[in-house]
Amino acid sequence: MASYISDAQWKHYREEGFARIGRVATDEELSALQSRIDDIMLGKAPLDYDRMLMQLDREPGTESPGPQTDGHKGATLSYRKIQSLEFDPLFLSYMQKPVFREACAKVYGDETPIACYRAMFMNKPAREGTQLNWHQDRWSHLDREPLLTIYTALDPATAENGCVRIIPNSHRNRAPLTRPDERRAQMERIVAESESIPLELEAGEVVLLHNWMFHSSGVNSSDVARRAFSVCYMPAETKSSDGLTYSRIFGSGALSVNQLTG
Repeated sequence: MASYISDAQWKHYREEGFARIGRVATDEELSALQSRIDDIMLGKAPLDYDRMLMQLDREPGTESPGPQTDGHKGATLSYRKIQSLEFDPLFLSYMQKPVFREACAKVYGDETPIACYRAMFMNKPAREGTQLNWHQDRWSHLDREPLLTIYTALDPATAENGCVRIIPNSHRNRAPLTRPDERRAQMERIVAESESIPLELEAGEVVLLHNWMFHSSGVNSSDVARRAFSVCYMPAETKSSDGLTYSRIFGSGALSVNQLTG
């Protein structure tokens, strides 16, 4: 199998908790993804919106984000979050690129079937955006912890427009999920003692992120939206205590574009 990610990049991922792997999409593919997510927000895409979790950046009449619930919330480019994008043919095709299969095989093993915990659009609209406090991506309702998120910048991500901030090497710190007070104290100590860096990216640039990496993001103080596509990949055998099921992306029984368009 061809290798798309260098040994040096994998070493950086293991040691620092993240690795830049450059552009994956062609110019045409990136443009298509940018246009498709706008069409989804505006209600123009041929999708079953009832299965899409969608959240507005601002609930009308308030200063807070809207509820995270299934269904379209109106034609606007000011959504904060949209999940279940694996059910869009264009985004699914991008998620199944060989480079991402290689990343999953390296993290979880060559023969491990892969599902996505979430395939999510994150947005900080121009002059808007929600403050995201320091945290790790960990979930107590899963029987094993997903380790890999692959993040694609759909627009240039800068400190001015609210790019993700990370604390390199912080993925080595993992307090038990069953002890929230201990986790909170550990996080506060690490944030206070560590130096964070802005994860500034070019449009189309891709980063591998360890899910235990401490990260946060601020508001968008620019006139440029900060759109991104974030996919958390995990072993397909992962079980959820609340009975949820997850779409297979790689391996036997994987979701296909033909299933979505046929």
